Amino acid sequence: MLLQVGGMRSALGLLAVRRACCLSRSNHTSPRTLEYKPIKKVMVANRGEIAIRVFRACTELGIRTVAVYSEQDTGQMHRQKADEAYLIGKGLPPVAAYLDIPDIIKVAKENDVDAIHPGYGFLSERSDFAQACADAGVRFIGPSPEVVRKMGDKVEARAIAIRAGKLDTLFFSFLPGFSNTYGFPIIFKAAYGGGGRGMRVVKEYEELEENYQRAYSEALAAFGNGALFVEKFVERPRHIEVQILGDKYGNIIHLYERDCSIQRRHQKVVEMAPAVQLDPHLRDRLTADSVNLARQVGYENAGTVEFLVDKHGRHYFIEVNSRLQVEHTVTEQITDVDLVHAQLHVCEGRSLPELGLKQDKIRINGFAIQCRVTTEDPARGFQPDTGRLEVFRTGEGMGIRLDSASAFQGAVISPHYDSLLVKVIASGNDLPAAAAKMNRALAEFRVRGVKTNIPFLQNVLSNDQFLYGTVDTQFIDENQELFNLKPVQNRAQKLLHYLGHVMVNGPTTPIPVKAKPSSIDPVIPPIPLGEPPVGFREVLLREGPEGFAKAVRAHKGLLLMDTTFRDAHQSLLATRVRTHDLKQVAPFVAHNFSNLFSVENWGGATFDVAMRFLCECPWKRLQELRALLPNVPFQMLLRGANAVGYTNYPDNAVFKFCEVAKENGMDIFRVFDSLNYLPNLMLGMEAAGAAGGVVEASISYTGDVSDPMRQKYSLDYYLKLADELVRAGTHILNVKDMAGLLKPESSRMLIGALRDRFPDMPIHVHTHDTAGAGVAAMLACAEAGADIVDVAVDSMAGMTSQPSMGAIVACTKGTKFNTGLPSNSNVYDYSEYWEVARGLYAPFDCTATMKSGNADVYENEIPGGQYTNLHFQAHSMGLGHKFKEVKKSYTEANKLLGDLIKVTPSSKIVGDLAQFMVQNSLTRAEVEERADELSFPLSVVEFLQGHIGIPHGGFPEPFRSKVLKNMPRVEGRPGASLPSMDFQALEKQLRETHGDDITPEDVMSAAMYPKVFQEFKEFTHQFGPVDCLNTRLFLDGPKIAEEFEVELERGKTLHIKALALGDLNKAGQREVFFELNGALRSVLVKDTVAMKEMHFHPKALKDVRGQVGAPMPGKVVEVKVKQGQTVEKGQPLCVLSAMKMETVVNSPLSGTVVKIYVNADSSLEGDDLILEITE
Repeated sequence: MLLQVGGMRSALGLLAVRRACCLSRSNHTSPRTLEYKPIKKVMVANRGEIAIRVFRACTELGIRTVAVYSEQDTGQMHRQKADEAYLIGKGLPPVAAYLDIPDIIKVAKENDVDAIHPGYGFLSERSDFAQACADAGVRFIGPSPEVVRKMGDKVEARAIAIRAGKLDTLFFSFLPGFSNTYGFPIIFKAAYGGGGRGMRVVKEYEELEENYQRAYSEALAAFGNGALFVEKFVERPRHIEVQILGDKYGNIIHLYERDCSIQRRHQKVVEMAPAVQLDPHLRDRLTADSVNLARQVGYENAGTVEFLVDKHGRHYFIEVNSRLQVEHTVTEQITDVDLVHAQLHVCEGRSLPELGLKQDKIRINGFAIQCRVTTEDPARGFQPDTGRLEVFRTGEGMGIRLDSASAFQGAVISPHYDSLLVKVIASGNDLPAAAAKMNRALAEFRVRGVKTNIPFLQNVLSNDQFLYGTVDTQFIDENQELFNLKPVQNRAQKLLHYLGHVMVNGPTTPIPVKAKPSSIDPVIPPIPLGEPPVGFREVLLREGPEGFAKAVRAHKGLLLMDTTFRDAHQSLLATRVRTHDLKQVAPFVAHNFSNLFSVENWGGATFDVAMRFLCECPWKRLQELRALLPNVPFQMLLRGANAVGYTNYPDNAVFKFCEVAKENGMDIFRVFDSLNYLPNLMLGMEAAGAAGGVVEASISYTGDVSDPMRQKYSLDYYLKLADELVRAGTHILNVKDMAGLLKPESSRMLIGALRDRFPDMPIHVHTHDTAGAGVAAMLACAEAGADIVDVAVDSMAGMTSQPSMGAIVACTKGTKFNTGLPSNSNVYDYSEYWEVARGLYAPFDCTATMKSGNADVYENEIPGGQYTNLHFQAHSMGLGHKFKEVKKSYTEANKLLGDLIKVTPSSKIVGDLAQFMVQNSLTRAEVEERADELSFPLSVVEFLQGHIGIPHGGFPEPFRSKVLKNMPRVEGRPGASLPSMDFQALEKQLRETHGDDITPEDVMSAAMYPKVFQEFKEFTHQFGPVDCLNTRLFLDGPKIAEEFEVELERGKTLHIKALALGDLNKAGQREVFFELNGALRSVLVKDTVAMKEMHFHPKALKDVRGQVGAPMPGKVVEVKVKQGQTVEKGQPLCVLSAMKMETVVNSPLSGTVVKIYVNADSSLEGDDLILEITE
């Protein structure tokens, strides 16, 4: 309710503390003679930006300066900007130190201070402080104590306004029935301070008590007095304030108005002068009323009269701030009046006319905007952020003024004080011009180490409503698009964090053997200019999958698929080859190997390993390679109904995956199932076909069709399986010999029979060279009618990889099987690149433990990639000398499981059982005998349950029944009964967790590997994209004094030098120093080994719903629950205070409080565990 003059009631109640007194009007028109007393030394009883602002003005006037500081402020810049600095409030809490009047006066007297400037906040509106200064004979740079008392007490100030008979005011009081009489919303305000502290809007009765407590507590902490008043909350007003200036002779002038309507939590965010689209008559009334009110009380020095202007243009007085305002800067810019100079001169006894400050000479010149850059996170409700400024670079230039506090590289932002980092003031001819300058300046800022509100401010400055000048106090609340924040990339600093982490803690990916990456980078072979020649992909794009298959079958000569980009390094280098090294050589392949049938570069284990161990996005790899290698078809490995995972997925997930893969450049889908289980195979084929890809159905090969004694997987078995795949519509038929079991004779038998059965079907053969007979076997396949065979470039071939590309090219040269590839010199150049590149992956190279292939693979049938991994695992477990026994156990485990086709994931099941047998010294007979009592690996149990399908010939009995006992069994295709995946819900969840930059590709990564994707996103959030680092730096980090370059993107290159590694600090961190683009940078890195021996407050785990973490760093004001207490969702749990702002932490769920980890006065970092709740 709004009441006019005279409507004030007699009871000014419970929270106003005192009754407003009748005030006699003073006459200040008679001239007085005062002595001019120059000021020689000024103390600022404040900190941060305002202290520095006053010091600068004093220095300009030749006045010596004194700073005071709390124990927590020893590193603050305002200490260094003053001529002298003294500690105050020793042993007191951070805010209380600046409220310690006796200590401040004592320091002033001991150091011959003439005058004290209170700044804003703290003691600036405390009349007892102004009086203490007067009593001590120290001048107070501000109004007299009596005026400070009248104006500082917001209740009394309003009484004066009412009794002046000039101003409308909001009805104020707080009676027991106030809310019942006038309704909600109402607002509590601090009676002895401003700046949004001690303000709380109450929208309904249930919020009354909690908001009162919070407002009282904040006011008490910020101003040393918790007195409050309450008023009817006016919605959607403009907040207009008038700057006034008075002297000791009764002269009062105004310096026009400021618009401070853009607020959040009643704190100003952006201020402007003058107010846009303000009616001139209203401006005249506002300024006249302000001057009249100032005269009414005999006001001297600087002050501000604040009003609310409603939508009808009526203005209501709300308060007088008897001090300098944070936003005084914009007034200075448009009037060219230095307000701090004026304050000092008035305090000395100079009159306004002497200073040239007459009302008729004050003119508005242009427009000014002030943005308060704070260390707050707009995405989390403007929660204050604390930490160390790792980088601080400002925006400058014409029309920009910066008033900063302790903003410099290395500065520590504490939770004890205001979150203001720097005030940026932009001046221009009008609002759009000033906004453009401000936007440009903010874009130049680089603040790293803490979050800031800069992205939010940039959104405000680009908002049409703001640019038209039609904002009110609801502007932020009603424009939620302001919170669509452009993510700050922070790539350079995150890279330094990553490099520092590796230097301190070692590689982020597990290292199987103690070997260092080579220090030599591979030389990229020469690449011709211009576009690469046309390849087989042109046929595919022009004629589609069916036409492509016909062209392949009609091709004269033997076609090759290069596995170097996937299966070769999966087999030899534990799938660890990074996109960085693939991209380097991809253009060379495009220009020199355009006749390749395809390049295998994706799918299978490379998908999850990219995120899990290489910390890069597999989709980005596909996209980048597609751009660099546009003319050769890409081929991926699709695990049938398992897509690229190791588990079953809903059918729609497999279809969606193939669709997204095709959209990102995949061409050929080699579909297989580890058991040749047709229902799983068919689903994968359908998904690949529906996506528009080339379907290459695979027959996973095991056994030996040339051995009449091994008839479980006979020639007839494979032919019947091929019949089903061809009937299902495959475009190409693939034989997937994952262990390299095809001998020349078996190759001729199998491929010959398939060619006879399917004369028009392209046949593709994949093998491994573990036994050393790969080249011979592939040549035999070609002679028997195969169209395509797999090879790897020479330096990445042999052993558990594919046969040598150079050998096949040489052996077919001049025959009807000529590969059509260019001269071997190109193959040699290609091979030389990979020979050197392979040295970068020395810690993962199979030759570290395995020196050759072995023909015993014909007995144990271990797939190539698994052979390498088992060898690594055996050595890492101290079983290297028992690898022969591991291989023997693999053979026995295979027989126990019924002689399986062994390829991921069935090969892993056999391998797990084999290692289980070796570790427990079990024979096959003992396992069979004790099957009902042994604790088998989970993969074995799930296989026997039917989780990956039904093996050829069925499950082994009675072994299966003894292991499973009464455990459930899966009937039919495992994924058939799974409900469809809700991709929209998944995307929404991901956006809530990771922000709005979630792509369709991210959704598929999360669908395939939820936990791995979550960890990958957490990694990139912490370290950014690291794929721009070369492989040695990625794995091993730089050496001290090493200089290197990192290209973030085209045209943006970082020049980095590693300088030093610091000692361990008390927080378990080491400071790592770099030189970045010529500037010193440092990062703090947690030493993971040292921290295991140190005690730290536990962190809340984000994926555990009942663990409640601190939303921001701060101190616990109050714990509102007890252990064992039942709580409801949304119920207040505790109250945190940071930067003089209090935040209530509410329960995220209903349940019981199991354990509380904090108590009142506990100091917390962000995400520190507060308590645990169980549902």
